Amino acid sequence: MIAAHGRPLVRFAIQRVLDEERQRGAGTEPEVRWARIAATVEALRRPRLRPVINATGVILHTNLGRAPLAPPAAEAAARLAGRYSTLEFDPSTGRRGKRHDLVAETLRYLTGAPSAAVVNNCAAAVLLMLTALARGKEVIVARGELVEIGGGFRMPDVMRLSGARMVEVGTTNRTRAEDYAAAITPKTAAIMKVHASNFQVVGFTESVELKPLAALARQHQVLLLHDLGSGSLLDTTAYGLAAEPRMQDSLQSGVDLLAASGDKMLGGPQAGLLLGRSDLIERVMKHPLARAVRVDKLTLAALAATLDLYLTESFGELPIWAMIGATVESVRSRARAWQSRLAELGVPVEVTPGESAVGGGSLPGERLPTSLLVITPPRGTAADLLRRLREHEPPVIGRIEQERVLLDPRTVLADEDDLVIDAVAQALS
Repeated sequence: MIAAHGRPLVRFAIQRVLDEERQRGAGTEPEVRWARIAATVEALRRPRLRPVINATGVILHTNLGRAPLAPPAAEAAARLAGRYSTLEFDPSTGRRGKRHDLVAETLRYLTGAPSAAVVNNCAAAVLLMLTALARGKEVIVARGELVEIGGGFRMPDVMRLSGARMVEVGTTNRTRAEDYAAAITPKTAAIMKVHASNFQVVGFTESVELKPLAALARQHQVLLLHDLGSGSLLDTTAYGLAAEPRMQDSLQSGVDLLAASGDKMLGGPQAGLLLGRSDLIERVMKHPLARAVRVDKLTLAALAATLDLYLTESFGELPIWAMIGATVESVRSRARAWQSRLAELGVPVEVTPGESAVGGGSLPGERLPTSLLVITPPRGTAADLLRRLREHEPPVIGRIEQERVLLDPRTVLADEDDLVIDAVAQALS
């Protein structure tokens, strides 16, 4: 064990196991004791962050890391991980460069933004732009857009932390242009539009689109800021989904500065994109907070490779868009193939129609038709079966409905079929 794991770690495991025996007031057999020591070492060395198979049917599953990277993006990050790089160095001049310049030109080309910068996530981008542009001043927000996203991240709290004073207008379900106009004072720095990316308000509703808000902002010489959240570049209606606002649409509507995510509809690594007027980007990135939320080299490498797939219109190489674009027939065929292979192993399962979700705070309420592998536990409960699937290596994550375990092929990567078959066969053996 010392040869495999090193003396300090083995000594620590021995001490922990012996301490546990003393606390119980009883010893144990040597074989059991050594098994516990080995298990302690293994638990300490096993990575807590490791790959899983997402068979939940939620494409952008926040708890499972949102968008899986396209192979070129993963390879780009791996290529830089063990080497020095041009992170803040310009080889053409031999002088220091700016890290957000590494992808700024590509973002400008794809979105039409005058300028662009990248920070470590969208929440940081929102906090940074509010702090740099509106600290000590008022920012007007519609009541129906005071969102909370996963992890308790609330827009009012972000506003408070930035030092800006939030001015709420309208009601939960209806806000008009005159509500914004009436709230503008000499202390107003900006109007802020927040995309309701993870919920829907339906029924008797009214909101103000970006173009009239931009005209109002220009009339009163205040900024129009947009927390877009999802960060899509593609037209989601072409995939049979509702329209998700695109970054380029926001800018064309007259937004001065927007914040968006890199790991949602863009399909890249976790990052916060800032797009808009050059003078505002410069002010924001010169603020001291910008250093605290700056992005690292691996993220930039993966983001650059992801954006390159958009440059060449190679959307099928992005896992999120391959999953969204998968036809009903292709998903059904895959589920049937799973069923056939499991039948050969003596494992009876069913295939039934179902629905997948985009998830990740994008396109709330939208569903994609799919086919599900349905497993009725021959013994125990569905929760027991799901636990056994999670104990497989790699873990297979599914969902339960009506005491049956459901696995959705839409969110399982192309090279993971054998692992799913093996996990199900073992769990039912």
